[in-house]
Amino acid sequence: MNGTATVLIVVGLFLVGGIISFVKQKMPTSLIVLLSIGAAMCLVAGVLRLEVWN
Repeated sequence: MNGTATVLIVVGLFLVGGIISFVKQKMPTSLIVLLSIGAAMCLVAGVLRLEVWN
């Protein structure tokens, strides 16, 4: 596991925590969707950068 993959996965998990918090606070849906897209992109990029696939 390299550093970039680790950072992307950690940022993605941080954003998932933000999504949970925003849902509990009943924030606007568009903001939650935007945050969800960002979290999904970070997690997917982190998983794809893992050295397992080589």
